[in-house]
Amino acid sequence: MHVKAKTVALGGLLLALTVVFMVLGSIIETSTLFLLAAASFFVGIVVREFGLKMGGGFYLAAVLLGFITAPNKFYVLTFAAMGFYIWGIEAVWRWLEKRHEMRQRHKVFWISKFVIFNIVYLPIVFLFRDMLFSQSISNGVMAVVIAGGQIGLFIYDRAYDYMQAHIWGKIRGKVL
Repeated sequence: MHVKAKTVALGGLLLALTVVFMVLGSIIETSTLFLLAAASFFVGIVVREFGLKMGGGFYLAAVLLGFITAPNKFYVLTFAAMGFYIWGIEAVWRWLEKRHEMRQRHKVFWISKFVIFNIVYLPIVFLFRDMLFSQSISNGVMAVVIAGGQIGLFIYDRAYDYMQAHIWGKIRGKVL
């Protein structure tokens, strides 16, 4: 595999920023979700600029470096879930781009987003129930947590779209 120097340099810089954001998320407790979301957005940048394989390698490297450097390993797992979601929706988008004959691709894309999110989110909520909540909670509260996650997905996805279109769109021309 032949990799260009510019690809390696930008990938290394983005990987360093990703790890710094993960570590800062462990240190600055009030901004943890914001910093972990920002770190996961770099996965999407690498996928869009260099492809799914490079994005997958970037994602794995970020998770491994996060486990080595971040003080709170639970936040690295949170980043891993967020990064997997970003990588997954970018993969679905690339797959849908090749399917011009498919009708209502936008609806298929949104359904795919919810499926990928819930494949990650629901097992975490149910399997780590005792770890996430300090006491036993009712099924009604669990329903609220699940619904809240869906609302959180919408906010997270809008933030990602904004970052790609506006922030990275402005920086991209200067960096590449």
